[in-house]
Amino acid sequence: MNFLCRLALLAVLAGFSQHAAAADISGLIALLKQGGYMLIFRHTATDDSQKDIYPYKFDDMSAQRQLSEKGRDVARQIGMAIKELAIPVGDVYTSRLNRAIETGKLITGHEVKPLDALTDSSNASASGMANPAGANAKVGQAVRQLIDVPPKAGTNTVLITHKTNIADAFGKEAGDVQEGEAFIYKADGLGPAAFVGRIKVADWPVKASK
Repeated sequence: MNFLCRLALLAVLAGFSQHAAAADISGLIALLKQGGYMLIFRHTATDDSQKDIYPYKFDDMSAQRQLSEKGRDVARQIGMAIKELAIPVGDVYTSRLNRAIETGKLITGHEVKPLDALTDSSNASASGMANPAGANAKVGQAVRQLIDVPPKAGTNTVLITHKTNIADAFGKEAGDVQEGEAFIYKADGLGPAAFVGRIKVADWPVKASK
């Protein structure tokens, strides 16, 4: 196969891949509209010039990293997408850190319930954030127990947490979760919640600029 033929084949395959990805997202959105799912988000982008101080001081905004303006804009975009797509939201649980609380409020427009289980398990460790290995089994179990509880009828439950907690719950392979990305699980109360898919920020089909 010559070079031009290989290029043409790669272009065709890329097109198929993009079409399949779009179809997958459309299918996920259709499921979420029915309710009955758990959306576990990593909080959106933060201001790296701020640093967390450990032990955490949850009432001191100067002692923890906050959302950046980009992070707030992205959370609003996701929230607008969820609203315009008529995805029903019920309970909203977050980390006790303000960046997660703010993300939850901006995405859902609801009051949130902060929980220890969703609070950053890296203990403000830069190395833990950079290389999450899912090492905190206790946190992982607590997060999985949260997503195993079925949402209220006709709604989806939203959880906002951190990169390390997601790796703790779902394994080191989940440590590549991006800021603002959501993992989707189906919880029916009959056993462990079943993984359904992932939605990245860029995958939401409705944008705030529309």
